[in-house]
Amino acid sequence: MRMYDLIKKKKHGEELTREEIAGMIKGYVKGEIPDYQMSAMLMAICFQGMTEKETADLTIEMAHSGDMVDLSAIEGIKVDKHSTGGVGDKTTLVIGPIVAACGVKVAKMSGRGLGHTGGTIDKLEAIPGMQVAIDQKEFFSIVNKVGVSVVGQSGNLAPADKMLYALRDVTATVDSIPLISSSIMSKKLAAGSDCILLDVKTGSGAFMRTLDDSIALAKRMVAIGEHAGRKTIAVITDMDIPLGNAIGNSLEVIEAIDTLKGNGPKDLTVVCMILASNMLYLAGKGSIEECNQLAREAVKSGAALKKLAEMVEAQRGDASVILDPSKFEKAPYQYVVKAPKEGYISHMDTEQCGIASMVLGAGREMKDSIIDYTAGIILHKKTGEYVKKDEALATLYTSKQEQFAKAEEILTNAYTFTKEAVTNRPLILAKVTSEQVERY
Repeated sequence: MRMYDLIKKKKHGEELTREEIAGMIKGYVKGEIPDYQMSAMLMAICFQGMTEKETADLTIEMAHSGDMVDLSAIEGIKVDKHSTGGVGDKTTLVIGPIVAACGVKVAKMSGRGLGHTGGTIDKLEAIPGMQVAIDQKEFFSIVNKVGVSVVGQSGNLAPADKMLYALRDVTATVDSIPLISSSIMSKKLAAGSDCILLDVKTGSGAFMRTLDDSIALAKRMVAIGEHAGRKTIAVITDMDIPLGNAIGNSLEVIEAIDTLKGNGPKDLTVVCMILASNMLYLAGKGSIEECNQLAREAVKSGAALKKLAEMVEAQRGDASVILDPSKFEKAPYQYVVKAPKEGYISHMDTEQCGIASMVLGAGREMKDSIIDYTAGIILHKKTGEYVKKDEALATLYTSKQEQFAKAEEILTNAYTFTKEAVTNRPLILAKVTSEQVERY
């Protein structure tokens, strides 16, 4: 098999065989296929696409390019959740403990944030002493004992994906549904859970900006999961507005704690209950309605909050801050952003809200940027609400006072105002299973 022939074959829109895809991925990981040839293949895929079978074969080969985590040492059914990223998305901190409190194991490997999107691992590291780099044996032990553990991704988990993504990032080949879906699902398959729930974000703060594109991505990922023998469901959730009111690491952990106490923002609570219900449904805990009731009871009884505290303590974090969030370190400086005009907020550019938080120090502009865990934004007004001129839109938090002016400009420009009242679109826009696409 020559890489030249495979590039030519895909350039003409022909389907690659499992053997050809396997040889290509193995050869590239070993360094036998140069970057320039793989770049040509990636561009051919962008133009010609891939069939469902090709995408599934590519994903499986990428997953098997490194460690395949064997979770058989963990008792019971294991359910994983993946979000395609957004602003204010702290759902893992809420739904992981809820699902564990309902008797389903959650053994989750999460990533860090980059750019305008936050990362679960960064949020967890805002908890004093919290360890997210723990060995596999301890990880399994925590999941068996507590029911949930969230750790950083293994250094050798789907190395083919790391190599291909780095190449895609500099060759304008990121925006291809087969390549996006294989990148996400290769890591999920390698992580070893029995069931996978996909939270596919759509809107101005998401990678997929339109509902149709989000559904197309969800359908491909669900097909891959089912092809690999994993029960998989995708829920399309709104990211045209930041989720919840907090953006930034310790601020989001505090909001997650409030949500587990039953006092969280309505939008975050609704999305978390839907996601938790679907995870429990995948694990066979009953109908969606029954699972929703289980999730609500786990919050009402305090069992879910207790699970978060147990996980933090097991991973050597200070669990006292979970029970008393006032103990979190606070930013030395804060600044109130005021509305420049009167009217209804008709739109928020969610990506720009995330960038404003990053400017304050809550995110990374570069991979080696140092995060200020206290930095971020608390939103007081969001899309659909009416504001008067000079009314507080948000409060900014940072350790670098000189960043306020730039962050204020970015955040203010992210708001669009109108004289007419507006109606927000649903928080849950669609659900994709192997059988159907249900739009709401």
